[in-house]
Amino acid sequence: MTQQPPQLFTAIDSLLAAVDDGTVLPVPAERTRLREAAGLTQAAVAQALGVRVPSITAWEAGRAEPRGERLEAYRRLLEGLAHRYPAPATHPGGEDVARQPAPRSPAPPEAPSAPTPSPAPETTSSGPPAVPGPPTTPATRTPADQSAPEPESPATRPATSSHRPVKKRAAPPLDTDPRFPHGPLTVLDGDGSAYGTDGIVLDCPATTIPELVEWTLTESGLGAAKLHRNGKDADPLVVLTAAAAVKLGLPQRLEGHEQRRSLRLPADHLVVKQVEKAKWKLTQRGFGPWARIYRPAQSGRRRCVQLAVLSWDALDERSWPGVAQMEPADIARVLGIYAMRVITPRGSTAVSGLELMTALRPPTRAVQDKETGNWVSGYNPGSLGTEPMDPAPPEATAEHPVVVNSGWTGGFLDEEAYQWVRDVDLLTGQEVSLPWAVGLDLNTAFLAAAARLTVGLSAPDHFHGPVFNPKIPGSWLVDLSRIETDPRLPSPFTPSGIRPEGPAWYQTHTVAYAQELGHNVAPLEAYLRRETGAYLDPWHDRLKTAYVDTLADLGVTKDLTDQEFLAAMERHKDADPALAAVLAAIKATVKGGVGKLRERPQGRHYKQGERWPALERPTWRPDIRAAVISKARVNMHRKMANMVKMTGLYPLAVLSDCVVYPSPGRSPLDFLPYSASGKPQPGGFRLGPTPGLAKLEGVQDMAWTVDLMEQGLNPARHIKGGDAVLDDGE
Repeated sequence: MTQQPPQLFTAIDSLLAAVDDGTVLPVPAERTRLREAAGLTQAAVAQALGVRVPSITAWEAGRAEPRGERLEAYRRLLEGLAHRYPAPATHPGGEDVARQPAPRSPAPPEAPSAPTPSPAPETTSSGPPAVPGPPTTPATRTPADQSAPEPESPATRPATSSHRPVKKRAAPPLDTDPRFPHGPLTVLDGDGSAYGTDGIVLDCPATTIPELVEWTLTESGLGAAKLHRNGKDADPLVVLTAAAAVKLGLPQRLEGHEQRRSLRLPADHLVVKQVEKAKWKLTQRGFGPWARIYRPAQSGRRRCVQLAVLSWDALDERSWPGVAQMEPADIARVLGIYAMRVITPRGSTAVSGLELMTALRPPTRAVQDKETGNWVSGYNPGSLGTEPMDPAPPEATAEHPVVVNSGWTGGFLDEEAYQWVRDVDLLTGQEVSLPWAVGLDLNTAFLAAAARLTVGLSAPDHFHGPVFNPKIPGSWLVDLSRIETDPRLPSPFTPSGIRPEGPAWYQTHTVAYAQELGHNVAPLEAYLRRETGAYLDPWHDRLKTAYVDTLADLGVTKDLTDQEFLAAMERHKDADPALAAVLAAIKATVKGGVGKLRERPQGRHYKQGERWPALERPTWRPDIRAAVISKARVNMHRKMANMVKMTGLYPLAVLSDCVVYPSPGRSPLDFLPYSASGKPQPGGFRLGPTPGLAKLEGVQDMAWTVDLMEQGLNPARHIKGGDAVLDDGE
């Protein structure tokens, strides 16, 4: 029998109790009907009840429910309107459309925290919930907003004495964890308005950072349930606008000469002292754009709040285009969709991408001690565990202690994305005579490569003269320089596309592709891993769903024809800027998460051979990064080779996941292979919205393209009309 989460039963019991006690209001559609029948505006009702317009909108949409005195007042209003404007029809069973509410009763009890789970087969999270609609701009606060505070109990009393009412929902939707009725995050503005992910606006009374932390953990109802049954609930995120930061005692800007991500408040800053005096702690990164404030867990209960300061560039423009300049309610919507579909942000998109891997593959699970019968923490199969693991010397970087301390001189893996331009002397007259150069870009190529990718889970073992096995992940010393390749195509074995010289280290997928091309491979050495698994599969599945669903919300769906797809992609960013920003963040999460697997040392004071903080993570795994990039590059070469077979076309240039082809027209439809029935030919580049399929990157005339090639520049970098810098997320 499948074990059900206790919070689900608690939520159902709460709903049943509300029905039995008569505290269920009329259905949302009836609430709207009654108000409109009386000719009342939402603003008028909001002012009478002492709430904001977004709260009325949420009540009428069924996204939230009033509580306390407002519940009673709202019921009284609806009862009066129902008496004056009765429902025009009944259901077949004779029941009135608008259920008449019964006398008031206490609100349902809050759900307790879930206990430590017992061991069970590993499961992955289900698909993301529906996208919340754009929130209504909140009305200006009126005196009525503070005239009728809700009754408070000791458990819900705010951290300060200057109490302002907090709008909370009584019966959260079934897709919301009852422990976190207001979603995973909020955006706090300077007037104390905290904008949630579903249009709810909370009133935050905090005037200092410690008060904000206390309010977040005791009053706000913020947080998110764990993504895996063996994982941990997400810490609530509070995003501070510039005005909120200043109100809480923070500087509006964080200045300094170090890299932006290294900036932080000095240890003697007043806010840091306030945090320490209140017995809260900061992580080793200190108080920077992304600050984590916590107290050590007690009885398994986490007490931690994540802060993001917008005016300190917490939301990088490259990953979150235009978001930092949005209104607080719109920022909450963008981050809320990302949190529901991906993960509650914990830092940059690169950090979030790495955190998502651990959240979906927790390192530990509850196991039963055979001697005592007690449940204890044990290794979770398929994860990377809790201890960091040193790579094999060829998998490391030149400054890594494994390399420096051993005096390693045997070379390194060079598994990187393509940066290749064809020699202009190899261009034919027919190619040069074509009018256009068209760039194709593969959707989230690294994500596509992560699907069903077997990686090593244990430490590397060294072998001499091994027989190559394409099913074993690892690093192989092989001489592939003797393999002849067509110079009109990049070499599949090097990121530069230049034929290798002598033996070199390659990841399993690169060597397997050489074997696939019909060549005998004889490794000289290898570093291989005995324990393996598809560690990235849940990560791939969640991000793929997020990417495809967000594109679909922007009007780019799987059922479009290729012509319709190209048209939809041309306008999709204009359909909804907020969703377009979510899409950009998802793509940055993929690329940045892969890059973080081999994070290099940061800071000008680093000395070669020293350990740097990233090495203490079990997720510092350059071999996994190499596996993803190797497979992505091999996939790209296989498609280019198949294009030659099907169309006779050779690429002009390749940059990471973008390839440029000569074309008689401005559209990919003018040169991509199709069957006689009009269907895309398998094996080559195909248009579509899913990871691994292609979209139009840009079009330029052929003369422009040849001119760049003669200058030694890569036209794939500029085909879009700007300078798109290759970024592997490190």
